[in-house]
Amino acid sequence: MAKLTKNQKEARAQIEKDKLYSLDEASALIKKITNTKFDASVDIAVRLGVDPRKANQMVRGVVTLPHGTGKDVKVLALVTPDKEAEAKEAGADFVGLDEYLDKIKNGWTDVDVIITMPSVMGKLGPLGRVLGPRGLMPNPKTGTVTMDIGKAVSEVKAGKIDFKVDKTGIVHAAIGKVSFSEDKIASNAKELLDTLIKLKPAAAKGVYMKSVFLSSTMSPSVQLDPKTV
Repeated sequence: MAKLTKNQKEARAQIEKDKLYSLDEASALIKKITNTKFDASVDIAVRLGVDPRKANQMVRGVVTLPHGTGKDVKVLALVTPDKEAEAKEAGADFVGLDEYLDKIKNGWTDVDVIITMPSVMGKLGPLGRVLGPRGLMPNPKTGTVTMDIGKAVSEVKAGKIDFKVDKTGIVHAAIGKVSFSEDKIASNAKELLDTLIKLKPAAAKGVYMKSVFLSSTMSPSVQLDPKTV
């Protein structure tokens, strides 16, 4: 086991053992125990009482964080020429089609989100091996395959994120930066948690939201009281 640094020991000492924190308390504590020289991301991990192997218990969705993610999201719009101006005006970082498809074939994936049109999806199929493992394959369910390119680009730039429960039943998401005020961190977290509650599958039995942890890039995690959220 790796030895803890002085800062890590100090951070852990400020977390009360076995205490379940409220969302406001946890948001304030994360800022207090993070001592990185860069603006660390704030992450949330929610363990759900679902079996992701069953299609009727899959939890997947999108949410627009009220205060954004704090990250400059690079967006590639794979569109036909008639949609290029719309994508550029909405703030897409890269706009085009065949030239970017060729770049992706050669291994280029220096983007965070790809937005495209239904008519282009056929061309993206062969690139699934490149895009799939990186979470970059557009999907109608997350709003990244649409004819309303401008709206989709604007929403992603404003803080729209998609999430999906993993095979262990956990949803992970980045919900802001440590430089955010504690109110903004709490507000973003609450928006995601509220969305997860709305998406509770009818087939899920027992306790739905089993545990919630908040952490930053380099900090220990702080456990929330699920009853308060």
